Amino acid sequence: MDVVGSVNLDLVARVARLPAPGETLTAHGVTRVPGGKGANQALAAARLGARVRLHAAVGDDPLAGEALALLRDGGVDLTAVQSVDRPTGTAMIQVDDGGETTIVIDAGANAALTVAPDALDADVVLTVLEVPEDAVATAMAARAFTVLNAAPAGAVPVEVLAGVDLLCVNTAEHDALAAHADLDALAAVAVTHGAAGAELRRRGRVVARAEPPAVDAVDGTAAGDAFTAALALALVAGTDDEGALRHACRVGAIAATRAGAQPSLPTIEEVRAWPSG
Repeated sequence: MDVVGSVNLDLVARVARLPAPGETLTAHGVTRVPGGKGANQALAAARLGARVRLHAAVGDDPLAGEALALLRDGGVDLTAVQSVDRPTGTAMIQVDDGGETTIVIDAGANAALTVAPDALDADVVLTVLEVPEDAVATAMAARAFTVLNAAPAGAVPVEVLAGVDLLCVNTAEHDALAAHADLDALAAVAVTHGAAGAELRRRGRVVARAEPPAVDAVDGTAAGDAFTAALALALVAGTDDEGALRHACRVGAIAATRAGAQPSLPTIEEVRAWPSG
């Protein structure tokens, strides 16, 4: 799998509840955790057993090594990661006691990512919207099974969507895209609904629905990233739609039980050992 995506260092504040506009709250504590949707999905896929190469950009600064540490430890191929003259991307995240989050991102080096078409030669190419439009377009034009996690919410050119084999979105992201494009024309669209589960649509028709196992959510930061990686790998492996969606919901739910973005991502052994039901 080739992942074209973002790398961030997350600054995570734990709070009892998310603040209202203009309100100041005292955090339980602040941690620094590797993140970025592209990096999260690359590591998620690697921990699920895939060979993964990440195409990304980081700064020539002390944050870069910290942001890449778990990817390196997890066996993700980092030879295509570029070092650019911008600061490594950062995300400021608040997580409440129920696992709900608010996230503010400074793109930094992610905004300088460039990808040549001939650099992508994997069977699966996955990208996110935390990188430049040109990089997204290049990824979705690859001769591969193409996966777009259209997050954060925003518009995507119709010609880019035409090259997408699997679109993964939450309800807000789905609505943002549907305002500008006919999503019913796409080969496959997975829409997540948080604790209520997810559905898979093919050419506008719902072909599968699944609910995640009941869990005690701690941090939902990377649950969607885990879901996307798991669903893409399962579908490419030939798993039927219902089985693939159920598997993806399970992986995402497990991630939500752990704090931090990349530290939360489960291995395939942990997924198999997770209690059923």
